[in-house]
Amino acid sequence: MRSWLRAVVVAAAALGSAAGAGAETLTDALIAAYRNSNLLDQNRAVLRAADEDVAVAVSSLRPVIAYTATAGWRRADVSSPVPATVEGTSASLSLSADLLLLDFGRRHFGIELARESVLATRQALVQVEQEVLLAAVQAYVDVRLALDVVALRQSNLRLITQELRAAQDRFDVGEITRTDVAIAEARLAASRSALSAAEGDLMVARESYKAATGAYPGNLAAPPRAPALPKSLEEAQSVARKSHPLIRQAQHLVTIGGLQVDLARAGMKPTLGAQASLETDNDGLDSASVGLVWNQTLYAGGKLAALLRQAIAGNDRARAGLQQTTVNVLQSVGVAWAGLLVSNASIEASDRQIRAAQTAFDGVREEAQLGARTTLDVLDAEQELLDARNARLQAEAQRYVSVYRVLSTMGLLTVEHLQLGIPTYDPEAYYKSVERAPAHSAQGKALDRILEKIGN
Repeated sequence: MRSWLRAVVVAAAALGSAAGAGAETLTDALIAAYRNSNLLDQNRAVLRAADEDVAVAVSSLRPVIAYTATAGWRRADVSSPVPATVEGTSASLSLSADLLLLDFGRRHFGIELARESVLATRQALVQVEQEVLLAAVQAYVDVRLALDVVALRQSNLRLITQELRAAQDRFDVGEITRTDVAIAEARLAASRSALSAAEGDLMVARESYKAATGAYPGNLAAPPRAPALPKSLEEAQSVARKSHPLIRQAQHLVTIGGLQVDLARAGMKPTLGAQASLETDNDGLDSASVGLVWNQTLYAGGKLAALLRQAIAGNDRARAGLQQTTVNVLQSVGVAWAGLLVSNASIEASDRQIRAAQTAFDGVREEAQLGARTTLDVLDAEQELLDARNARLQAEAQRYVSVYRVLSTMGLLTVEHLQLGIPTYDPEAYYKSVERAPAHSAQGKALDRILEKIGN
């Protein structure tokens, strides 16, 4: 099992370090994540369900036509004028039509509520898209980082192996003690353990990549230049105020809250409807009726007033929610921006640390050859150099992901903004097909074509 794991990791490392025209790029990973995301498919279905709410609301503007057919058998005993038993069958067919003529805005507010809910759900879908793409960036960078760490650990293992051999040779000629050889052997065992851990991290990164994109990574190319960002935190926060999908969603929820208040007030007013019916029975008797119905609730035990107060409270909640969402988004921008600055500083510090550790290691190794330093001194210096290089790799990966995280907090981590060059899901296509509440087969076939086109 261990040899199989080692073979897989080594093959992955070879693919990751090789350069060629067939290398997978970050753009390829982002496109795969967008196309293969079950989470996006799930939320697109949620959006289509919200689109249907508009169709349901629009249908309230139209008459409701229904028919009723009845048939039965009846038997009865009668006592006058002569006792007898009467039995027979009966059947009737009735057709009715009801149309609401006046409701003081109930249906209008219902349609607007449904439309605003669609717009809010669209923004939720954009946020999911950002999360999917950010996960793909993180997975891509993690695989590249894991490959680099494996290569670094392999180099360290080779170096310590050489140090052990040198220590063994010096011990054989009596220059050092057995303790020095044992120290080198212990460090070699620790290096092998660290390499195994790095190989395990690579396997974990590969699984995360598959979960994010739908397939295991192949030959991953070096990440391209990171996207441009605003020059200051204030500019980034200003963009987030205007474009972040969570803020836009909260704005639509505020509009919904206001419409719910209007709908609750309209619910206290009367309605005017028209009714028409036709009926015939098995005796050939026909009847028809046409009329108007004026209806208003005079007393409902306080229910209508409670619904109005509830709607007002909901509107207040939505407004407070918008303010808090804005605070949270701006905070996220600040945190992501700070993370980017920390990463940049870490890279600069790591570069200085690497230069100093390399100089120290070279000096200690030369002094050890002259007998002025011990094997432990050499191994300690080599470990400090390894730690510095590893820190540099970590900081560089963190800095790259931080750029995309800042974009996400600004609301710009989308296929459109990144210009990935692929067709994107069009939420308007399905909405336009159902907004007028189609009921005919021709329109149903059009909906089927749209669903097939978007892959659902």
